[in-house]
Amino acid sequence: MTTELIANRRKKEVRMFTTHRLWNARFANEPEDFAKLDIEPGKIEAFEDGMRTWGGPGGYEWWYFDSHLHDGSSLVVVFYTKPQLNPEGVLAPFASLELNRPGQNPIRVEARVAPNAFSASRDLCDVRIGENTIRGDLHDYDIHFSYDGVTADIKMRGTVPSWRPTSGHVFFGDDDDHMFAWLAAVPQGEVSVDLNIRGKKEQLHGIGYHDHNWGDVSMAKLIHHWYWGRAQAGDYSIVAGYIFAEKAYGDAELPIFMLAKGGKIIADDSRKVRFHLGDEHTDPKSGKPVADVVVYEYEDGPERYRVTFRRSETIVNEELVKRVNGLNRFLAELARFDGAYLRFTGNVQLERFVNGELVEDVSDPGIWEMMYFGHVRPPSHDGSDNGLRAEFAGLEHS
Repeated sequence: MTTELIANRRKKEVRMFTTHRLWNARFANEPEDFAKLDIEPGKIEAFEDGMRTWGGPGGYEWWYFDSHLHDGSSLVVVFYTKPQLNPEGVLAPFASLELNRPGQNPIRVEARVAPNAFSASRDLCDVRIGENTIRGDLHDYDIHFSYDGVTADIKMRGTVPSWRPTSGHVFFGDDDDHMFAWLAAVPQGEVSVDLNIRGKKEQLHGIGYHDHNWGDVSMAKLIHHWYWGRAQAGDYSIVAGYIFAEKAYGDAELPIFMLAKGGKIIADDSRKVRFHLGDEHTDPKSGKPVADVVVYEYEDGPERYRVTFRRSETIVNEELVKRVNGLNRFLAELARFDGAYLRFTGNVQLERFVNGELVEDVSDPGIWEMMYFGHVRPPSHDGSDNGLRAEFAGLEHS
């Protein structure tokens, strides 16, 4: 490439960025950030999967588990301190279970309990919501859910080490006014499940995942939407996401990517991620743009990985306003809040290229999601293109 072409390309990149607001959302990845958070780069400790908020007004928290089971089923269990859209509310704990089986109607159960039926350790993951519990040490976990005749006892053993992108915290605002935090305590693990669905008992096995999320203000105020997914493809474990911040934070784009092989993490630098969407269409129920194809590309010297999520089925399509009760729901409807959560299943393909030549191509079933808090944005009229901005998303971290 000639010097003139390089200069012209750089001018193009500068023009592209100057047509948008400066980004004021960032991964907390500076030495002072780690000191402030009292954690270490590259070292994850059990307390990070313990309770990180105080349960009362000013924060929310949840512990999430999912599994792809050998019979084609998917199982999701989540433990919440309160609805994540109402962090200013008091402690309002609940646990949920969702089981999706091929050719059958999904089973969705939610157990809400009084605040005095909730407890959580600050030293490690040990959460109780009524008789529902999740306990673990970043490697081995026991999960129990029982409500309305539906019982699941789950054992998970991690096969990929715990991971977070840098500190796992994203700060929003010029003065780091707010934060959203995420820890992949078990990016992938072996799972056994004892199910009792209203008297019908069975044992299933599969591949599982567990993460932990918390924050200090409603995510709808910080994040416009995101794609997130995890999968196994051949001997590879994949965790990938892409966060689009709200306009107040410069429409910042924050990539998340972790790739492991044989239980060892081999790629996790967000600066090397490119993100693409394909076959987008308007979902008739939610009114949100849904991509049938979601692609993450990771380029590291002569090696390039391409991970492609291809949707075959939407297994959850939920209006977020239904997660809010009472006056808050009335206010959300009054404000025309139309957020939606969609969960998909389909095929996840991983391709590995060396010096441009395809040397590996593997695929397996996977689970991924789209969380869409904001209103659908009209197409840009400034000549820019969100897809192009996504291509250069890693530059903010350079």
